[in-house]
This record gives sequence, C-alpha cells and structure tokens, in this order.
Amino acid sequence: MTVAKLIEALASMPKDAIVLMDSGAGLSRVDALELVDEQGPGAPAEVILQPSLDE
Repeated sequence: MTVAKLIEALASMPKDAIVLMDSGAGLSRVDALELVDEQGPGAPAEVILQPSLDE
C-alpha cells in the first residue's frame, strides 16, 4: 500500500477513530511513523508504523 492509498482509505473513516496494527500477538495502537529514505536505485522510500510501547 502506498501513502496515497493509505490516506485515501483513512480519509473515509471517522476522524477520532484509533489506528491499530496487528502485531502477531494481538492489536497495538500506532504511536509513531518512521520514514526510511530510498536505499538504492529503484527502491522506494518506506513508512514504518511504530506500535505504542504502553500496551
């Protein structure tokens, strides 16, 4: 999924909804985003969703 597709999907949802991610052992709140720049020719930049450590 690209950032544009993610934004489009999130735009149709309630603005106060909590964003969760499946962490394998259950669901975790998304606490932060990390941008990883392109790592070589043809490699796209990547966005990593960071889970909350409070849960």
